[in-house]
Amino acid sequence: MSEELPQQRGPWTCLSRQVVYENPWIQVQHETVTTPAGTPGIYGLVHFKGRAVGVVPIDDEHHTYLVGQTRYTLNAYSWEIPEGGAHAGESLEACALRELEEEVGVRAAHLQLLGSLHLSNSVTDESAQYFLATGLSAGQQKLDATEDIQARRLPFRDALAMALNGEITDAISVAALLRIALERPEFLKPR
Repeated sequence: MSEELPQQRGPWTCLSRQVVYENPWIQVQHETVTTPAGTPGIYGLVHFKGRAVGVVPIDDEHHTYLVGQTRYTLNAYSWEIPEGGAHAGESLEACALRELEEEVGVRAAHLQLLGSLHLSNSVTDESAQYFLATGLSAGQQKLDATEDIQARRLPFRDALAMALNGEITDAISVAALLRIALERPEFLKPR
């Protein structure tokens, strides 16, 4: 990624950029900048090499699936919708379907894009897309070595309650569950 500097970013000017850390998923950059006020400054930026994808599966009985796992960064157990990162060259839809089957053991016949998010946009450029999955059928769970996932089937309204009462704190999960509740209130009623 070769860019000419200085580079304008709105009222900011990036004067220099140094990559201070990199792995297959992220790159950490230290930038020397001129602030919007015209003063010298620095900025740390975490660049994500992939895109985050989340999927809310809803079955014919208006149940959904959450995955619980230990999040290393938080040193805490977290309930979330199935999520993952799109591989290089993989479509967001293919990623959503893959993650759903890998983490939950469920396949979906239909997928609808619900929205996009920017996560922690003061220090990262990470973006996420989230989907609604319907037409569910049995698949096979295939966890990665880094995942201690427990899948849980529950009424959609119970998952929404978990988002509203703070049991679910993952931003993609909260946004997706709230969006579905607003746009598809029929899922709040049992069948």
